[in-house]
Amino acid sequence: MGTTETVLLMALGVLALVFGVLVFTLNSMARVTFSLLASLACVGGVTAVLGLPYLGVVIVLMMVMEMVIMAVFMIAYMMNPAGLMPMSMLHNKRGALAVSGVVFAALAAGIFLVPWPDRTASRPRDTTFQVGRTLMAEQMLTMVILGFVLLATMVGATVLATHRGRYDRFGDDLDQRPAEDAAGGGVGR
Repeated sequence: MGTTETVLLMALGVLALVFGVLVFTLNSMARVTFSLLASLACVGGVTAVLGLPYLGVVIVLMMVMEMVIMAVFMIAYMMNPAGLMPMSMLHNKRGALAVSGVVFAALAAGIFLVPWPDRTASRPRDTTFQVGRTLMAEQMLTMVILGFVLLATMVGATVLATHRGRYDRFGDDLDQRPAEDAAGGGVGR
């Protein structure tokens, strides 16, 4: 690893840690959501710098979509305006601090106590292809079906959540003028 990669790795690692701490110190759900997004995007960058660009990009794409969806739902459905009202993200502060301290110490000790295996073969030329093949070789059909099921679920949930269609405000024969809604200036005003 060259100097540029080392500096980039350290910078992304520090930024991931800083944004991770902000998740627990900011006082609104919207800010916490975007702080978590930034932290996980930095983790994706770290993964890419370490030689797995495919996984790094997948991590970033997954986290961007997940956090944006979460932010949209918060803005649409939360009681306070857009999740921006002050609130605490910490619950049971002493217990959480104790548990996180023990877990951190155990993981840090594991780094030094676990006998790491030596590399027996040379590094593959294309790590992206190797990871993709390992992840998808036997599961490609499952993943394709899962993608269609998730898409159908999202479309179905959206259809079931709307109480009327696009043209319902114009009446059964689409001849209701003006339309029955406040924006159209019709009966629903």
